[in-house]
Amino acid sequence: RRNKDFHRSLFPTNAARSPCTALGFLFLLSAIGGRVSGHIRYSIPEELKIGSVIGNVAKDLGLDASRLSVGRARIVSGGNIQYTELKANKGTLVVNERIDREQLCGDLTPCSLSFEIILENPMELHQVTVEILDINDNTPFFPNPVIQFETSESATVGSKYPIESAVDPDVGLNALQNYILSPNGYFVLKQHTNPDGSKYAELVLQRPLDREEQPSLLLKVIAADGGTPQRSGTVNINVLVLDANDNAPAFNQSVYRATITENSHKGTYVATVNATDADVGANGEIKFCFSKIKGSTVVAFNIDESTGVISVAGDIDYEKEKKYELRLEARDRGGLTGTSTIIIDVSDVNDNAPVITIMSYSSAVSEDAPVDTTIAIINVRDADSEKNGQVTFNANIPFIIQTSLKNYFTLVTNGVLDRESVPEYNITFTAVDEGSPALSTNKTIAFKVSDVNDNAPIFESSFYDADVVENNSPGLSVFSVKANDADFGQNAQVSYFLIDSELNGSPSSSYVSINAESGVIQAVRSFDYEQIKTVTFYVKAQDGGSPPLSSNTTVRLTILDQNDNPPQVLYPVQTAGSVVAEMVPRSADVGYLVTKVVAVDVDSGQNAWLSYKLQKATDRALFEVGSQNGEIRTVRQVTEKDLLKQRLTVIVEDNGQPSRSATVILNVAVADSFPEVLLDFTDFPHDKDYNDNLTFYLVLALAVVSFLFITCLVVIISVKIYRWRQSRILYHSSLPVIPYYPPRYSDTLGTGTLPHTYNYEVCRTTDSRKSDCKFGRAGNQNVLIMDPSSTGTMQRLPVIPYYPPRYSDTLGTGTLPHTYNYEVCRTTDSRKSDCKFGRAGSQNVLIMDPSSTGTMQRLQSEKSILDEPHSPLEVCLFSPQMSHVTLFG
Repeated sequence: RRNKDFHRSLFPTNAARSPCTALGFLFLLSAIGGRVSGHIRYSIPEELKIGSVIGNVAKDLGLDASRLSVGRARIVSGGNIQYTELKANKGTLVVNERIDREQLCGDLTPCSLSFEIILENPMELHQVTVEILDINDNTPFFPNPVIQFETSESATVGSKYPIESAVDPDVGLNALQNYILSPNGYFVLKQHTNPDGSKYAELVLQRPLDREEQPSLLLKVIAADGGTPQRSGTVNINVLVLDANDNAPAFNQSVYRATITENSHKGTYVATVNATDADVGANGEIKFCFSKIKGSTVVAFNIDESTGVISVAGDIDYEKEKKYELRLEARDRGGLTGTSTIIIDVSDVNDNAPVITIMSYSSAVSEDAPVDTTIAIINVRDADSEKNGQVTFNANIPFIIQTSLKNYFTLVTNGVLDRESVPEYNITFTAVDEGSPALSTNKTIAFKVSDVNDNAPIFESSFYDADVVENNSPGLSVFSVKANDADFGQNAQVSYFLIDSELNGSPSSSYVSINAESGVIQAVRSFDYEQIKTVTFYVKAQDGGSPPLSSNTTVRLTILDQNDNPPQVLYPVQTAGSVVAEMVPRSADVGYLVTKVVAVDVDSGQNAWLSYKLQKATDRALFEVGSQNGEIRTVRQVTEKDLLKQRLTVIVEDNGQPSRSATVILNVAVADSFPEVLLDFTDFPHDKDYNDNLTFYLVLALAVVSFLFITCLVVIISVKIYRWRQSRILYHSSLPVIPYYPPRYSDTLGTGTLPHTYNYEVCRTTDSRKSDCKFGRAGNQNVLIMDPSSTGTMQRLPVIPYYPPRYSDTLGTGTLPHTYNYEVCRTTDSRKSDCKFGRAGSQNVLIMDPSSTGTMQRLQSEKSILDEPHSPLEVCLFSPQMSHVTLFG
């Protein structure tokens, strides 16, 4: 806290010197809560030029010049006109608008401008008062340049005639100081002072008037002020001398007092004044009126000129005018006037609610802000007076209101802020005056509490337990953890990490990994229940604050068993190339224990529950296997008829889904002595056909066979359809057909039983019903000879068929298991086919049965073929009554 007094001369000593001199004072007041508050007072003359320096605010407040710029200093005033301006870069206060003291304050002294300077970062509030000193810039003047009044010649010496007061807006010595009357023989000027210090003058008759001698008088009154240089104004007074009215009206009180409340309605009664006149008749009739005071027109009140009743005529506002002082005149018909004064006091009414103005406030406050942090600066004003203007100001917790200057309040914190509990505050200010009834005003501001990273992530559980089935695929999502952070934004973004730890000598990261964003835990490897039963590791959740906060949790993965191991037979031991045998005496009774199959399963639970079944036995009626214990016992009495060598196949199956099994083969010898067994035991074959993949191979073979069967069936049907369509085309044709067959054309649609390949040619005659066929091996020709006894019209149409190279026909309908080359010819209306078959390197002649009917066609084959020597023939004879082919060797 500092107190400093200083004096600054700003007032001019003469007209030639600079007008920017005045007297300044600085009062630094105590600050509340560490905030500095100061009060600077300057004095300047009115009418300074715009831009004139009033004072150095930074220096007078003891501040660095840059503090005003950095603190964004600004002026806050309640008026509409900004008369001053703060040059923050220079730290000076300068004139911003023309300052006219008379316009600003009227006749009020002293006249001053008050405003506040607010700085931020940190917030400071300083009050500045600039007193406006009057200069003699106004000349006294009379509202009316000519004053005319009448007086009776019978007016007595000493009669007073008030004249209208001159007006000088200046104050003090510069205001109106003196009235001067021009020399005359009848009147003298007498000056008076009003209670408010203003002056007025009266003309006093110093010797009787004589209308006959001088009916009118012309006087001149000069009004002069006390300024330097002195200024003056003049008015001409025309006095008319009337006849015989020698008594002036007189008020019964020299001063009247009345009180009225503000906001009174028009016509409200104020007071009644009374005056008497000793004259009678018309000279005794009195009229009341208000006399102008200092040139102002009375508009707020009205006086009845006959009764003297004063009433309200305009708006009465205490905040504008607290007291009215009016001059009264009582004038008779003769022109005589009596004067008096009425003072009307205005009583205040609580008609103005407090006004709350937020001067500055922070829209966001950090939740770690210390106690007594300033949130806002508020100004509260009430235009009413006394109790009506006394304001009580408050706000809701956790904040308190502190006052630093009059009408200024500071909102500060009085507790710890917690964004997670209350992220935003709506502060309602209430200002209540003490009037009756009390008036109040509310204003609400909102600000947010900015987040600080003060909360660590918290897992939903301190311990997580999850299951995963063994033989999982690497990368499988096993489980997810979740942590929540009560903070906001970046401070609430949680990342997940594995804490380095070892499990069975390996780091935990070799078993599992975690998604840093989602917390999903994935298996890095495929787990094996038989090697590891549980995996325990630790997860850390860390937020994105600075510094980051974190928390840990424990996760345990339990590996669940899967039926991935078949049973293992411990006894009897199965070794390749060796024979395992048990001996049963022929005298064995029912239930005789032959041996016991011992097996284990490395799986656990029901996957390790084993059951035993007898899958295969030489004599199923002789042995049985215990389903639970694997004991092989005899079912009946062993007899002499039972074979010496018995083979048993036992399946050991677990209870998993799907189940797995193992097979063991036992050789049992039914004999009473070991030598008996030894002689024949070497002949026991070792069965190698049964293995674990037997079922798989059977299914695979069945699938392959089915596929091949369906494929062949589709191909056969396709070829059949094709050949049928070709035969229909040839059947309806009336011209010889010389078809073209592509090289090595394969015909697989034969319906016979010959499963071999044929090369063939087909020729047709008109309207033939059957085909004449010629078959043969490659490299020879086969001639088909028609029976001469066959009837029918012989067509000598030589047929020179086109044979494609090695045309293959694999669908023959006969029973010959060989490959043939053949030609097919038809006769008119033939019923059967004439066929010629032959082996390679030989000719085979097919001779038609002479009893067959039909028109014989002589078909000529190539001569080169017929002239060649041939080997012994094999003749195929088609009989009309036969449905088969006869071969002759």
